[in-house]
Amino acid sequence: MMARAIQLAWRGRFSTHPNPRVGCVICQGDAVVGEGWHERAGEPHAEVHALRAAGERARGATAYVTLEPCSHYGRTPPCADALVSAGVSRVVVAMIDPNPSVAGAGLHRLREAGIEVVEGVLAAEAEILNPGYLYRMRRGRPFFRVKVAASLDGRTAMASGESQWITGPAARRDVQRLRAMSDAILTGVGTILADDPSLTVRPDEMGDLHDAVPPGPQPQRIILDTQLRTPPTARVLGNGPVVIFCGETMASSDAAHELTARGARIQPLPLMAGRLALPAVARAIAEAGINEVLVEAGPTLAGAAVSANLVDEFWLYQAPVFLGSDGRPTVTLPLSRMAERKFWKVRERRQFGDDLRLILTPDAADA
Repeated sequence: MMARAIQLAWRGRFSTHPNPRVGCVICQGDAVVGEGWHERAGEPHAEVHALRAAGERARGATAYVTLEPCSHYGRTPPCADALVSAGVSRVVVAMIDPNPSVAGAGLHRLREAGIEVVEGVLAAEAEILNPGYLYRMRRGRPFFRVKVAASLDGRTAMASGESQWITGPAARRDVQRLRAMSDAILTGVGTILADDPSLTVRPDEMGDLHDAVPPGPQPQRIILDTQLRTPPTARVLGNGPVVIFCGETMASSDAAHELTARGARIQPLPLMAGRLALPAVARAIAEAGINEVLVEAGPTLAGAAVSANLVDEFWLYQAPVFLGSDGRPTVTLPLSRMAERKFWKVRERRQFGDDLRLILTPDAADA
Protein backbone atom coordinates (compact mmCIF):
# COMPACT_ATOMS: atom_id res chain seq x y z
CA MET A 1 0.00 0.00 0.00
CA MET A 2 2.87 2.38 0.72
CA ALA A 3 4.38 1.52 -2.66
CA ARG A 4 1.09 2.57 -4.23
CA ALA A 5 1.15 5.84 -2.24
CA ILE A 6 4.66 6.55 -3.55
CA GLN A 7 3.49 5.80 -7.09
CA LEU A 8 0.65 8.28 -6.66
CA ALA A 9 3.00 10.94 -5.27
CA TRP A 10 5.06 10.80 -8.48
CA ARG A 11 2.03 12.06 -10.41
CA GLY A 12 2.71 15.50 -8.96
CA ARG A 13 6.34 15.55 -10.03
CA PHE A 14 5.83 18.50 -12.41
CA SER A 15 3.29 20.50 -10.43
CA THR A 16 3.66 20.57 -6.64
CA HIS A 17 6.77 22.69 -6.14
CA PRO A 18 7.68 24.30 -3.83
CA ASN A 19 5.62 21.82 -1.80
CA PRO A 20 6.77 18.21 -1.42
CA ARG A 21 5.31 15.40 -3.54
CA VAL A 22 3.03 13.30 -1.35
CA GLY A 23 0.70 10.34 -1.94
CA CYS A 24 -1.93 8.76 0.30
CA VAL A 25 -3.88 5.47 0.24
CA ILE A 26 -6.75 4.66 2.63
CA CYS A 27 -7.69 1.02 3.22
CA GLN A 28 -10.27 -1.05 5.04
CA GLY A 29 -8.38 -4.28 5.50
CA ASP A 30 -6.93 -5.14 2.09
CA ALA A 31 -9.48 -3.05 0.19
CA VAL A 32 -8.51 0.42 -1.04
CA VAL A 33 -11.35 2.83 -0.27
CA GLY A 34 -9.66 6.09 -1.21
CA GLU A 35 -6.46 7.44 -2.64
CA GLY A 36 -5.02 10.78 -3.64
CA TRP A 37 -1.89 12.82 -4.16
CA HIS A 38 -0.85 16.43 -3.79
CA GLU A 39 -1.48 17.96 -7.20
CA ARG A 40 -0.57 21.64 -6.91
CA ALA A 41 0.77 24.03 -4.28
CA GLY A 42 -2.07 25.86 -2.55
CA GLU A 43 -4.57 23.11 -3.31
CA PRO A 44 -5.66 20.23 -1.01
CA HIS A 45 -2.97 17.84 0.13
CA ALA A 46 -2.85 14.12 -0.63
CA GLU A 47 -4.64 13.11 2.59
CA VAL A 48 -7.60 15.40 1.88
CA HIS A 49 -8.06 14.01 -1.64
CA ALA A 50 -7.91 10.45 -0.31
CA LEU A 51 -10.35 11.17 2.54
CA ARG A 52 -12.81 12.77 0.14
CA ALA A 53 -12.65 9.69 -2.07
CA ALA A 54 -13.15 7.38 0.92
CA GLY A 55 -16.00 9.31 2.52
CA GLU A 56 -17.56 7.45 5.48
CA ARG A 57 -15.44 4.41 4.66
CA ALA A 58 -12.45 6.26 6.17
CA ARG A 59 -13.81 5.63 9.68
CA GLY A 60 -11.74 2.89 11.29
CA ALA A 61 -9.49 2.64 8.23
CA THR A 62 -5.71 2.72 7.81
CA ALA A 63 -4.11 5.65 5.98
CA TYR A 64 -0.75 5.16 4.24
CA VAL A 65 1.05 8.47 3.66
CA THR A 66 4.48 9.03 2.12
CA LEU A 67 5.27 12.03 4.35
CA GLU A 68 4.18 12.93 7.86
CA PRO A 69 0.81 14.75 7.78
CA CYS A 70 1.18 18.47 8.41
CA SER A 71 0.03 19.87 11.75
CA HIS A 72 0.03 23.62 11.02
CA TYR A 73 -2.05 26.07 9.07
CA GLY A 74 -0.42 27.16 5.83
CA ARG A 75 -2.32 27.72 2.61
CA THR A 76 -4.43 24.70 3.61
CA PRO A 77 -5.65 23.36 7.01
CA PRO A 78 -3.63 20.69 8.89
CA CYS A 79 -3.88 17.22 7.37
CA ALA A 80 -3.36 15.62 10.79
CA ASP A 81 -6.60 17.23 11.95
CA ALA A 82 -8.39 16.01 8.81
CA LEU A 83 -7.33 12.41 9.54
CA VAL A 84 -8.48 12.72 13.16
CA SER A 85 -11.86 14.16 12.13
CA ALA A 86 -12.36 11.39 9.57
CA GLY A 87 -11.97 8.77 12.30
CA VAL A 88 -9.11 6.71 10.86
CA SER A 89 -7.76 4.21 13.38
CA ARG A 90 -4.20 3.78 12.06
CA VAL A 91 -1.74 5.92 10.08
CA VAL A 92 1.36 4.48 8.43
CA VAL A 93 3.95 7.04 7.31
CA ALA A 94 7.08 6.53 5.25
CA MET A 95 9.07 9.36 6.83
CA ILE A 96 8.92 12.26 9.27
CA ASP A 97 8.72 15.71 7.70
CA PRO A 98 11.99 17.61 8.43
CA ASN A 99 10.16 20.95 8.09
CA PRO A 100 10.53 22.63 11.52
CA SER A 101 6.83 23.57 11.30
CA VAL A 102 5.98 19.85 11.34
CA ALA A 103 8.96 17.68 12.45
CA GLY A 104 7.04 15.09 14.46
CA ALA A 105 4.21 17.39 15.55
CA GLY A 106 1.83 15.81 13.04
CA LEU A 107 2.46 12.32 14.41
CA HIS A 108 2.13 13.64 17.97
CA ARG A 109 -1.27 15.09 17.08
CA LEU A 110 -2.41 11.72 15.72
CA ARG A 111 -1.20 9.80 18.78
CA GLU A 112 -2.86 12.31 21.08
CA ALA A 113 -6.14 11.47 19.36
CA GLY A 114 -5.63 7.76 20.03
CA ILE A 115 -4.61 6.85 16.49
CA GLU A 116 -2.00 4.11 16.07
CA VAL A 117 1.04 5.43 14.17
CA VAL A 118 3.66 3.36 12.33
CA GLU A 119 6.78 5.09 10.97
CA GLY A 120 9.52 4.26 8.46
CA VAL A 121 7.75 2.06 5.91
CA LEU A 122 9.64 2.40 2.57
CA ALA A 123 11.44 5.44 3.96
CA ALA A 124 14.32 5.26 1.46
CA GLU A 125 11.92 5.18 -1.49
CA ALA A 126 9.96 8.12 -0.05
CA GLU A 127 13.16 10.16 0.32
CA ILE A 128 13.74 9.89 -3.45
CA LEU A 129 10.44 11.68 -4.06
CA ASN A 130 11.63 15.01 -2.68
CA PRO A 131 15.41 15.48 -2.78
CA GLY A 132 15.19 19.27 -3.07
CA TYR A 133 12.67 19.74 -0.29
CA LEU A 134 14.73 17.54 2.04
CA TYR A 135 17.98 19.30 1.11
CA ARG A 136 16.43 22.70 1.79
CA MET A 137 15.05 21.65 5.17
CA ARG A 138 18.13 19.74 6.31
CA ARG A 139 21.02 21.59 4.66
CA GLY A 140 19.68 25.07 3.97
CA ARG A 141 20.27 24.83 0.23
CA PRO A 142 18.43 23.47 -2.82
CA PHE A 143 19.19 20.30 -4.74
CA PHE A 144 21.25 21.17 -7.85
CA ARG A 145 21.19 19.31 -11.15
CA VAL A 146 23.52 20.31 -13.98
CA LYS A 147 22.30 19.44 -17.48
CA VAL A 148 24.76 19.21 -20.36
CA ALA A 149 24.33 18.03 -23.95
CA ALA A 150 27.66 16.92 -25.36
CA SER A 151 29.28 15.15 -28.27
CA LEU A 152 31.39 11.99 -28.19
CA ASP A 153 34.48 14.18 -27.86
CA GLY A 154 33.00 16.02 -24.87
CA ARG A 155 32.06 19.25 -26.64
CA THR A 156 28.92 21.26 -25.92
CA ALA A 157 29.23 23.67 -28.85
CA MET A 158 31.41 24.55 -31.79
CA ALA A 159 34.21 27.04 -31.18
CA SER A 160 31.88 29.71 -32.62
CA GLY A 161 29.27 28.90 -29.97
CA GLU A 162 26.90 27.18 -32.39
CA SER A 163 25.14 24.33 -30.56
CA GLN A 164 21.68 23.67 -32.05
CA TRP A 165 21.10 20.83 -32.11
CA ILE A 166 23.60 18.37 -30.63
CA THR A 167 20.99 15.88 -29.45
CA GLY A 168 17.87 14.55 -31.15
CA PRO A 169 14.16 15.20 -30.51
CA ALA A 170 13.70 12.40 -27.95
CA ALA A 171 16.47 13.75 -25.72
CA ARG A 172 15.14 17.30 -26.07
CA ARG A 173 11.69 16.12 -24.95
CA ASP A 174 13.29 14.63 -21.88
CA VAL A 175 14.99 17.95 -21.12
CA GLN A 176 11.59 19.64 -21.20
CA ARG A 177 10.37 17.15 -18.58
CA LEU A 178 13.49 17.84 -16.52
CA ARG A 179 12.77 21.57 -16.67
CA ALA A 180 9.17 21.00 -15.62
CA MET A 181 10.39 19.01 -12.60
CA SER A 182 12.51 21.96 -11.44
CA ASP A 183 11.50 24.90 -9.28
CA ALA A 184 14.08 27.10 -10.99
CA ILE A 185 16.51 27.16 -13.91
CA LEU A 186 19.88 28.76 -13.24
CA THR A 187 22.18 30.21 -15.88
CA GLY A 188 24.89 32.80 -16.29
CA VAL A 189 24.85 36.06 -18.18
CA GLY A 190 27.29 34.59 -20.70
CA THR A 191 24.65 32.12 -21.84
CA ILE A 192 22.06 34.91 -22.02
CA LEU A 193 24.35 37.03 -24.21
CA ALA A 194 25.49 34.17 -26.43
CA ASP A 195 22.24 32.23 -26.97
CA ASP A 196 19.38 34.49 -25.81
CA PRO A 197 17.43 31.47 -24.47
CA SER A 198 13.92 31.67 -23.04
CA LEU A 199 14.56 28.76 -20.61
CA THR A 200 10.86 27.96 -20.46
CA VAL A 201 8.96 24.71 -20.18
CA ARG A 202 7.11 23.94 -23.42
CA PRO A 203 4.44 21.37 -22.44
CA ASP A 204 3.60 20.59 -26.07
CA GLU A 205 7.18 19.31 -26.49
CA MET A 206 7.19 17.08 -23.39
CA GLY A 207 5.62 14.05 -25.02
CA ASP A 208 3.29 11.64 -23.22
CA LEU A 209 3.15 12.40 -19.49
CA HIS A 210 1.05 9.30 -18.71
CA ASP A 211 -0.87 10.05 -15.50
CA ALA A 212 1.22 13.00 -14.32
CA VAL A 213 -0.43 16.30 -13.48
CA PRO A 214 0.46 18.83 -16.23
CA PRO A 215 3.12 21.40 -15.31
CA GLY A 216 2.10 24.44 -13.31
CA PRO A 217 3.56 27.94 -13.74
CA GLN A 218 6.91 28.38 -15.43
CA PRO A 219 9.97 27.67 -13.27
CA GLN A 220 11.68 30.71 -11.90
CA ARG A 221 14.66 31.71 -14.04
CA ILE A 222 17.78 32.76 -12.13
CA ILE A 223 20.60 34.65 -13.83
CA LEU A 224 24.02 35.24 -12.30
CA ASP A 225 25.07 38.62 -13.68
CA THR A 226 27.61 40.49 -11.57
CA GLN A 227 27.55 43.70 -13.66
CA LEU A 228 23.94 43.47 -14.92
CA ARG A 229 24.80 42.97 -18.56
CA THR A 230 21.51 41.17 -19.27
CA PRO A 231 19.79 43.13 -22.09
CA PRO A 232 16.27 44.39 -21.28
CA THR A 233 15.25 42.79 -24.60
CA ALA A 234 16.41 39.29 -23.53
CA ARG A 235 13.88 36.53 -24.33
CA VAL A 236 14.16 35.18 -20.78
CA LEU A 237 12.31 38.27 -19.53
CA GLY A 238 8.54 38.46 -19.72
CA ASN A 239 7.91 34.67 -19.62
CA GLY A 240 7.48 34.10 -15.90
CA PRO A 241 9.49 35.11 -12.83
CA VAL A 242 13.14 36.07 -13.27
CA VAL A 243 15.65 36.83 -10.52
CA ILE A 244 19.02 38.36 -11.35
CA PHE A 245 21.82 38.13 -8.80
CA CYS A 246 24.36 40.92 -9.12
CA GLY A 247 27.02 42.77 -7.15
CA GLU A 248 25.87 45.18 -4.46
CA THR A 249 27.11 48.25 -6.32
CA MET A 250 24.72 47.52 -9.20
CA ALA A 251 21.54 47.45 -7.12
CA SER A 252 20.53 51.05 -7.88
CA SER A 253 22.08 51.36 -11.35
CA ASP A 254 20.23 52.36 -14.51
CA ALA A 255 20.55 48.77 -15.71
CA ALA A 256 18.82 47.57 -12.52
CA HIS A 257 15.92 49.99 -13.10
CA GLU A 258 15.56 48.91 -16.74
CA LEU A 259 15.53 45.22 -15.87
CA THR A 260 13.09 45.78 -13.00
CA ALA A 261 10.77 47.54 -15.43
CA ARG A 262 10.88 44.37 -17.55
CA GLY A 263 9.68 42.29 -14.58
CA ALA A 264 12.99 41.02 -13.22
CA ARG A 265 13.76 41.03 -9.52
CA ILE A 266 17.27 42.28 -8.77
CA GLN A 267 18.98 40.64 -5.81
CA PRO A 268 22.39 42.05 -4.88
CA LEU A 269 24.96 39.98 -3.02
CA PRO A 270 28.49 40.72 -1.79
CA LEU A 271 31.20 39.72 -4.26
CA MET A 272 34.25 37.60 -3.54
CA ALA A 273 37.24 38.36 -5.76
CA GLY A 274 34.87 40.14 -8.14
CA ARG A 275 32.51 37.17 -8.48
CA LEU A 276 29.28 35.98 -6.96
CA ALA A 277 29.99 33.24 -4.40
CA LEU A 278 27.92 30.20 -5.34
CA PRO A 279 27.35 29.04 -1.73
CA ALA A 280 25.85 32.46 -0.95
CA VAL A 281 23.69 32.23 -4.07
CA ALA A 282 22.55 28.76 -2.98
CA ARG A 283 21.53 30.03 0.47
CA ALA A 284 19.60 32.95 -1.03
CA ILE A 285 17.78 30.59 -3.41
CA ALA A 286 16.84 28.30 -0.51
CA GLU A 287 15.54 31.27 1.50
CA ALA A 288 13.18 31.96 -1.41
CA GLY A 289 11.64 28.51 -0.89
CA ILE A 290 13.14 26.89 -3.98
CA ASN A 291 13.81 23.15 -3.72
CA GLU A 292 15.24 21.88 -7.03
CA VAL A 293 17.46 23.93 -9.34
CA LEU A 294 18.40 22.95 -12.86
CA VAL A 295 21.67 24.51 -14.04
CA GLU A 296 21.68 25.13 -17.79
CA ALA A 297 24.82 27.12 -18.34
CA GLY A 298 28.13 27.29 -20.11
CA PRO A 299 31.26 25.42 -19.05
CA THR A 300 32.50 28.18 -16.73
CA LEU A 301 29.46 28.24 -14.45
CA ALA A 302 29.00 24.47 -14.66
CA GLY A 303 32.65 23.99 -13.68
CA ALA A 304 32.34 26.50 -10.83
CA ALA A 305 29.34 24.58 -9.46
CA VAL A 306 31.33 21.34 -9.59
CA SER A 307 34.31 22.99 -7.88
CA ALA A 308 32.03 24.38 -5.14
CA ASN A 309 30.62 20.86 -4.51
CA LEU A 310 27.13 22.13 -5.32
CA VAL A 311 26.27 19.58 -8.01
CA ASP A 312 24.10 16.78 -6.64
CA GLU A 313 23.29 15.24 -10.02
CA PHE A 314 24.97 15.67 -13.39
CA TRP A 315 22.66 14.91 -16.33
CA LEU A 316 24.77 14.23 -19.41
CA TYR A 317 23.03 13.77 -22.75
CA GLN A 318 25.67 12.36 -25.08
CA ALA A 319 25.08 12.40 -28.82
CA PRO A 320 26.91 10.11 -31.30
CA VAL A 321 28.65 13.00 -33.07
CA PHE A 322 32.04 14.68 -33.05
CA LEU A 323 32.28 18.48 -32.80
CA GLY A 324 36.06 18.76 -33.05
CA SER A 325 38.90 19.59 -30.71
CA ASP A 326 38.27 23.35 -30.90
CA GLY A 327 34.72 23.01 -29.51
CA ARG A 328 33.65 24.13 -26.06
CA PRO A 329 34.08 21.65 -23.17
CA THR A 330 31.36 20.36 -20.86
CA VAL A 331 32.89 22.07 -17.82
CA THR A 332 35.84 24.35 -17.22
CA LEU A 333 37.93 22.97 -14.36
CA PRO A 334 41.47 24.17 -13.59
CA LEU A 335 42.91 20.72 -12.93
CA SER A 336 46.54 19.97 -13.69
CA ARG A 337 47.30 16.65 -11.96
CA MET A 338 45.62 13.25 -11.96
CA ALA A 339 45.30 13.48 -8.19
CA GLU A 340 42.90 16.42 -8.65
CA ARG A 341 40.45 14.58 -10.88
CA LYS A 342 36.77 14.47 -9.88
CA PHE A 343 35.11 11.06 -9.59
CA TRP A 344 31.43 10.41 -10.31
CA LYS A 345 29.11 7.42 -10.05
CA VAL A 346 26.74 6.48 -12.86
CA ARG A 347 23.34 6.13 -11.20
CA GLU A 348 21.31 5.58 -14.34
CA ARG A 349 21.79 4.97 -18.07
CA ARG A 350 18.98 5.40 -20.58
CA GLN A 351 18.73 5.68 -24.34
CA PHE A 352 16.70 8.44 -26.03
CA GLY A 353 16.73 7.77 -29.75
CA ASP A 354 20.40 7.69 -30.71
CA ASP A 355 21.43 9.70 -27.63
CA LEU A 356 22.54 8.33 -24.28
CA ARG A 357 21.47 9.95 -21.01
CA LEU A 358 23.69 9.42 -17.99
CA ILE A 359 22.64 10.57 -14.53
CA LEU A 360 25.75 10.86 -12.39
CA THR A 361 26.26 11.63 -8.71
CA PRO A 362 29.45 12.70 -6.94
CA ASP A 363 31.56 9.85 -5.66
CA ALA A 364 31.32 9.98 -1.87
CA ALA A 365 34.96 8.94 -1.59
CA ASP A 366 35.92 11.98 -3.65
CA ALA A 367 33.82 14.50 -1.71
